[in-house]
Amino acid sequence: MKSIKNVLIVGGGTAGWLTAAFLARTLGAESSESVRITLVESKDIGIIGVGEGTFPSIRGTLAAIGIDEARFVRECNATFKQGIQFVDWVRPAGTAGIDHYFHPFSQPSQRPGGPDLLPYWLQGAAGAGIPFAEAATMQKRVADGSHGPKRFEDADFLGPMNYAYHFDAGRFAALLCEHAKSLGVAHVLGTVEHVMLNESGAIESVVTQECGPLSADLYIDCTGFRATLIGEALGSPLRNISDVLFVDRALAMQVPYESPDAPIPSYTISTAHEAGWTWDIGLQQRRGIGYVYSSRHTDDARAEQVLRSYIGSASKELSPRLLKLNVGYREVQWVKNCVAVGLSSGFLEPLEASGIGLIETAAYLISYLFPFNGDTAPVAKLFNELMKARYERIVDFVKMHYCITQRTDTQFWIDNTNPHSIPETLREKLAMWRCRPPHRLDFVTDLEMYPPSSWQYVLYGMEFNTELNANSVAYPRLEEARQEFRMINQMSLRALGNLPSHRALIDHFCRHNPMGANQLNAA
Repeated sequence: MKSIKNVLIVGGGTAGWLTAAFLARTLGAESSESVRITLVESKDIGIIGVGEGTFPSIRGTLAAIGIDEARFVRECNATFKQGIQFVDWVRPAGTAGIDHYFHPFSQPSQRPGGPDLLPYWLQGAAGAGIPFAEAATMQKRVADGSHGPKRFEDADFLGPMNYAYHFDAGRFAALLCEHAKSLGVAHVLGTVEHVMLNESGAIESVVTQECGPLSADLYIDCTGFRATLIGEALGSPLRNISDVLFVDRALAMQVPYESPDAPIPSYTISTAHEAGWTWDIGLQQRRGIGYVYSSRHTDDARAEQVLRSYIGSASKELSPRLLKLNVGYREVQWVKNCVAVGLSSGFLEPLEASGIGLIETAAYLISYLFPFNGDTAPVAKLFNELMKARYERIVDFVKMHYCITQRTDTQFWIDNTNPHSIPETLREKLAMWRCRPPHRLDFVTDLEMYPPSSWQYVLYGMEFNTELNANSVAYPRLEEARQEFRMINQMSLRALGNLPSHRALIDHFCRHNPMGANQLNAA
């Protein structure tokens, strides 16, 4: 059995270059005795993203590959993301009731030995009408006040609040490319025309227009929706889940701020509409705004009207970019000597920013399960099991946002609440949570992208009803919980005084940029 000495990553973008950098760092590509990593990409294929959102795991990934936080913020037009604000997801705009809720990244506060706050919040211990995210964390109030998640003096990737980022996808890919090459990754510009298989059905080589055939011991498919290797050549089918997640189109625009010093929300704004939802992501010099919708419930012309109505007069001189989305995932993502990463493995719509998190997971698994001796079969089996399970759990989490809505104003929302569109695994979870709140035992840590707290924030932000029928013996710490909620409220006020504004925090990171922030963002 031939050992693996050469890895060929086909395709660049975030998926390709993040995987390249992670493998180079963990496998030691700079050493002459290590695995050689090469990335081939076409110079003619652009990057899909307009603005990208991430999950807090990205901080650990950036630290692991050796990119410092200030450089990332400066070079990627990045801002901080403390969570997601969901507007009009529970009920239509203009309807009586709370019009938004917040999914923060910080865990519910719990001092050692203190009570689990959720059951007591359900019993009203935090006070009437206070959302769980506000009662159990400081982060909602910090984000609502336009403050950042960390202080100027905090070390890289550390701060009082948990956080992720928003950034420009093209700039991020360029930074990763430069960094990966500094770690020893070889870069080849070439357009793959076809894939050659050997007698066993594994990949023999990829044939490029410019460089001819390129061979390796292991191939990583980062060719996006085209899935040139894993799909076209090796025939691993895409499991279509459009019967569960309906959105399959997106219209996107880049919108300038009204003034250079306009406040930048430190969260994604997700607003529900008649046939989907808009994302609103604030970068340093502009907003990335897009409408994600179901082509079965509306058409492109009406979708553009919805998008322009959301943006307002600033959209008059702008033309939207149309993206067609292949919603689904491959249940087998590693076949013989080829493994898919990124869009070639699957896509579950941009809600909750799972895309880059799945790239991080795949790169991590490939690295730490790496079959140095060439025996890919057992590694592929484990990789496929772990990735399939993770996709399944993300599908449940994303679908939960839709299926427990109170909206019945359009067929899109009615269809989303139809039990036939809800996976059985999610139906079972919701049934259990009718009489008790979600618990860590409902989740398998290594298979989950989202922690139990994320499910809790969304579930109760969507006003899900859990009836606690337990007697007082089950929850005897009511007064302790009331004290905890009061303390969190007081600490929130203190945090507002200690944390800088979001824009001031970004300016601090960009201040020492030798190019100057304006020059960089105009480049």
